[in-house]
Amino acid sequence: MPAQEAVKKKDAQALENELKTIEHSLDLIYKSLLRMPEYCDPYIYFNRVRPYIHGWKDHPGPPGGLIYDGVKEYQNKPQSFRGQTGAQSSIIPSMDAALGIVHKEDFMKHYLLEMRDYMPPGHKAFIEALEQGPSIRKFVTEQMDHIQSLRQVYDKCVDWVEKFRTQHIEYAKNYIYKQNETSASNPHAVGTGGTPFVPYLQKHRDETAEHILGKDHDS
Repeated sequence: MPAQEAVKKKDAQALENELKTIEHSLDLIYKSLLRMPEYCDPYIYFNRVRPYIHGWKDHPGPPGGLIYDGVKEYQNKPQSFRGQTGAQSSIIPSMDAALGIVHKEDFMKHYLLEMRDYMPPGHKAFIEALEQGPSIRKFVTEQMDHIQSLRQVYDKCVDWVEKFRTQHIEYAKNYIYKQNETSASNPHAVGTGGTPFVPYLQKHRDETAEHILGKDHDS
């Protein structure tokens, strides 16, 4: 939000400082992500954890949904929900919104938008506010010919998001795809959210990389 406020004030130096803070935070997030295998074994995850976090929308399970006894809002009608998936976290979607990383219109993008309904309402509202706020990417693009350092720190932020997505792909392959499927209810080619996760994750990683401004600028 302070970065967007700097854009609103057309304060390039303040924006650069805020982007440096974001870049540092993304660096720390990535380093934390790399530590996941320390206490999370792929076999244990796939066989003992994953079966309990599946949903049943676009997934093997109750074909008509599940009735939640005692939940008045559902009026005793079957409900169909997706399973736990990283797309339900608000961190990377917030980075997409703030940095102006746009994903192409297709089923996968609609899926991302659907996952916002699984977030806390305040998180969803925050992402939408970022999308509607002043464009950081547009301002950087306008200033980058004479303020190279601004473009460089923006690109570092985008690069960290790309690295995060790349590592996420590797974990998805090691923890799910490469595991031996023993039950149709725990498929290794479909994510817990019900999508063909390998092309899905690769698509969003590649689209993130396309937003690095320096690739064309430096050449």
